[in-house]
Amino acid sequence: MIKVHGALARITRNFGWLYTSHSFSFGGYFDPGNTEFGPLRVFNDDRVQPLKGFDFHKHEEMEIVTVVLRGELQHEDTLGNKTVTRAGEVQRMTAGTGIEHSETNPSASEEVELLQLWFTPNEEGLTPSYEQAAYDLDSRKNEWVPVVTGRPGESAAGDGDDGVKPARIHQDLTLYLAELEPGQALTFSQKPGRRMYVFVIEGSATADGAYKLSRRDAARITEQERLELHTETGARLMLIDLP
Repeated sequence: MIKVHGALARITRNFGWLYTSHSFSFGGYFDPGNTEFGPLRVFNDDRVQPLKGFDFHKHEEMEIVTVVLRGELQHEDTLGNKTVTRAGEVQRMTAGTGIEHSETNPSASEEVELLQLWFTPNEEGLTPSYEQAAYDLDSRKNEWVPVVTGRPGESAAGDGDDGVKPARIHQDLTLYLAELEPGQALTFSQKPGRRMYVFVIEGSATADGAYKLSRRDAARITEQERLELHTETGARLMLIDLP
């Protein structure tokens, strides 16, 4: 079953320094019928203005993945990490028993655009940790590129000729990205009983020949073991294979 959630159906807020759209209940927005999709708890689409961001704040018992689409995001945490994540990179933070961090845009002239996803971990009481990973969609077009995974076998499958490995996450899921050229199609197959979450980052695509997805639209897919996505104009896609 495929259920499309259009970009305009998201809750969008403009704080001046932050423009954000929530796909699930978050902060002051609460919909009891829209709190999660499997272990996927938060999917925020953020744009942060130059030299602005989130001051130090605490997280617990959550796996937090950030995909930078444009610009730079500076991360600092109580583990001593201080890094900058750029387009073409992803970060994974295990909050576990508790971690404080800040997220800021270090640029004085350009905003940063990012997607931030929160997943419930497969166990509580984990030791907090942080990791970054890089990927290159330009050299691997028209294929699913795993950038975050919790599956032992996915790491080897995700190693391209450049030797880049996906970030590790404490959950039975894999997050893929794909750069699909005009006129191309991609299929994805999974085991029975699992879920797929599809998000169109840029461009447009059609799912199984019937469901049209435009920029920032999402599809929540259940009870389906195979999916085909086709694009006429080109698309940058995210697909998450979820329990």
